[in-house]
Amino acid sequence: MPEWDHVTDLLVIGSGGGLVGALRAAALGLDVVVAEKTDKIGGSTGMSGGIVWLPDNPLMKREGVPDSLDDARAYFDSVAGKAEECSPASSQARRETYLTAGNEMFDFLEDEGVRFVRCEGYSDYYSGARGVVGGHARSRSVEAVAFDTRELGEQAGLLRPPVAGDLTMYTYEAGYVSNLRTRKGMSVMARVMRRTIGGRLRGKKLVTNGAALIAHLLKALGNRGVPVWTETSLVELVVADGTVVGAVLNKGAPGDGKGGGRTLRIGVRGGVLLAAGGFSRNQRMRDEFAGDQPGQVAWTSANPGDTGEVLRLAMGIGAATDMMDEGWWMPSWLLADGTPSMTLSERCKPHSIIVDTHGNRYFNEAVAYQEAGQLMFAHEKKTGGALPSWLIIDSRHRSHYTFATAAPGMTPRTWIADGVMKKAATLDDLARQCGIDPVALARTVERFNGFAHTGVDEDFHRGEGDHERYQGDATHRPNACLGAIAKAPFYAVAMYPGDIGTNGGLLCDEAGRVLNTDGNVISGLYAAGNCTASVMGRKYLGAGATIGPSVIFSYVAAADAARRVAADASTSSPVNSEQ
Repeated sequence: MPEWDHVTDLLVIGSGGGLVGALRAAALGLDVVVAEKTDKIGGSTGMSGGIVWLPDNPLMKREGVPDSLDDARAYFDSVAGKAEECSPASSQARRETYLTAGNEMFDFLEDEGVRFVRCEGYSDYYSGARGVVGGHARSRSVEAVAFDTRELGEQAGLLRPPVAGDLTMYTYEAGYVSNLRTRKGMSVMARVMRRTIGGRLRGKKLVTNGAALIAHLLKALGNRGVPVWTETSLVELVVADGTVVGAVLNKGAPGDGKGGGRTLRIGVRGGVLLAAGGFSRNQRMRDEFAGDQPGQVAWTSANPGDTGEVLRLAMGIGAATDMMDEGWWMPSWLLADGTPSMTLSERCKPHSIIVDTHGNRYFNEAVAYQEAGQLMFAHEKKTGGALPSWLIIDSRHRSHYTFATAAPGMTPRTWIADGVMKKAATLDDLARQCGIDPVALARTVERFNGFAHTGVDEDFHRGEGDHERYQGDATHRPNACLGAIAKAPFYAVAMYPGDIGTNGGLLCDEAGRVLNTDGNVISGLYAAGNCTASVMGRKYLGAGATIGPSVIFSYVAAADAARRVAADASTSSPVNSEQ
């Protein structure tokens, strides 16, 4: 057998949702090592809102919010399609595991000290939409409570900054805060400020969002004695007799003065769990697998380590893949330095519209962001003029609502000076600046304004879904998402189908085991998160539909690895246990 520098039960590659798998394995008595290639911990999970989509979850039960797994199954079928019609990644067995193991995982994490809050009002993304059944308007999503990073000691410096920045604001609160004109918006903002200022006065260093989730998990892992090796990348998966028995790692950055750059051969008794994200920042892979959805590295908001080499290594030993053309699309505009700025509530609020360069509206601007990106790509293929499209707003939108980092009525002069946001006294002049057909734009706006007056979008049904209204303006009548484009000055930004990660990748079974191209299990190899083809298929069911599969399938993979270790305990180990 190979000579090993270190032997462990479970090796976890990546430090986002895979940390749940590491924690579960440790709780089951396994020896665990986590390897993270960057100098920060958390991956895209740490950079995200940190939400987990969990139907009929324990918090709902405690708070008397009705739900059922049968409704969730119906919702899955209604939005993602019947399992038999979808990718094998969205098989009925994997859906059932997601729904049932998810709440078991929740209970486990609470036992380990991770605390959650329910995201009241952050409805399923298709709840209330035409033809959809089983959706939940009050939210099936949860996120970690604010965490005082002082509890992590020196490890606090390894966290990626939270989405909310210096504010102690939960992700689900952002939808309310984006509309400070409402009583609810002002009430939530006041609560955020009390939490933020109160924490500072008590000397706390609070983080929320994905940073809070990762911080909770790091503390729990520390309590279990699980090491997390940063700047440690996967170089090779070691296979013997068709089983993954170890891995080769490169630990430490060469020339860092800390003895870095060492090659380590790690033997595993239970397996290797790949939870290292996808390939959003690898243009070569994006081009190879693009299909009809040619995403660009320049448009992504995924974490810097999302470069796909782990996925390549798994494919190199025969792992099967699916949906490699798919991403978690996020309509975005580009700042002057090229940084993508994601648009969520901006395109759902009244007095906004999205058109192609021909001046035509072509989809419901308030639809779930993944589908919005898919529609942009589809329209580009069919007619052209969708890359970029243009988000156009009037002065009421700009004076009433936040736009990216800009408070209502306070548009940064640099946006206009740099040309990333166009401003004009007339729609005709705005069209000229954007290269849009002005005659067609005038016609489109006239029709749209009629819908705003009646409150019914006869073309694309904007504002009918619960989540669309949540992101809209509840005080605006007769439709929370529809308002006329009529009051000068007018503004526009070029919109691209950005993303927060890829969601195609390795095919896995319901235990998180990676399958080969013949449909058989690759023994000793597990995967979860954005390096896998998602159980959600090609739809984004609700807030937390990316992190949910990552943490849940990491959790079930750890349990399966523990079963392997137990089964092999009385027989010969697949690796040499000598250190």
